[in-house]
Amino acid sequence: MRDEGLDLAIRAAGGVGALARTLGISQPSVSNWSRIPAERVLAVETATGVSRSLLRPDLYPQGGAGEPEGGVDEIDLLRAREYDLLAHLLGKAPTADTLDALRGLKGDSSPLGMAHLQLADAAARIGPEAASREYFDLFIGLGRGELLPYASFYLTGFLHERPLAAVRADLKSLGLEREGGLKDPEDHIAILCDVMAGLAGRRFDTEDSAERGFFERHLEPWAPRFFADLEIAPSSRLYRAVGAVGRTFLEIEAEAFEIGD
Repeated sequence: MRDEGLDLAIRAAGGVGALARTLGISQPSVSNWSRIPAERVLAVETATGVSRSLLRPDLYPQGGAGEPEGGVDEIDLLRAREYDLLAHLLGKAPTADTLDALRGLKGDSSPLGMAHLQLADAAARIGPEAASREYFDLFIGLGRGELLPYASFYLTGFLHERPLAAVRADLKSLGLEREGGLKDPEDHIAILCDVMAGLAGRRFDTEDSAERGFFERHLEPWAPRFFADLEIAPSSRLYRAVGAVGRTFLEIEAEAFEIGD
C-alpha cells in the first residue's frame, strides 16, 4: 500500500509513468515503491514541487532543519528553491540522482524558464562520470580548477582576504555557525547560495532586511561575473547551463531588490 507522500508525488507528476520518466527510472521501479526511498526524496521534490516534509515527514519533519517554516510567501519559497539548486550543484559533483532530477526540470518562455530547460537538456546529454570529471576540472583540478568560486578571489585576486572576513562577520551576526567538516572557506559561492536559501525561505530567525543586505554585500558584487565565467569556461558542458541559470536568477534578484526600494 502506498503512503500519502508517494501518492502526492504521483498525482503531482501526472501518474506513475510520468513520475518515472521525470526521474529517469523504469515505471516498475516506481510501482514497487510503498514510499519514496530516502535517496530519492530530494529528486522527487525537485521534479514535482511537493515539499520533502510531505513526501517523507519521518525524515523531514515540518519546520525541521532545511525545511522552511509554514506561512512563507510562495515566491520566496521558489526563490529559496532556486538558491538550493545552485548551492547543491556548486557544492559538490552531481550524482546520478541529481542528474535525474535536473532532467525533469520544467521551464517556460521567460529567461529563467528557458535557462531551466537548457539545464534539463544539458543533464540529459551527460552521465554521472562525465559530470563528476567536469566538476573536478572546473572547481578542483590538479593544483587548482579553471575557476575559483570565492568572493575573496573575485574581489581581490587572492584567497582568504577581507571579503571572507566580512562573510564570517555577517554569519556570526545571523547566528550561523560553520558546519563541522566544512573544508571550503565561507565565501564559497555554494555556501553563500545556501545562506540565501535559508534567508529567502525564512529558515533563520532574522530581520527581513538581512536578506537584501547579505545579497548586496556578498553576492551582487561578484557572483554575476562568476556565473558569466562559468558559461564560457573551456570545460563547461553541464555547468555552462548552470552558469546561465545562476546569472539569470541573480539578475532577477538584483532587479527585485532595487524595485523594493
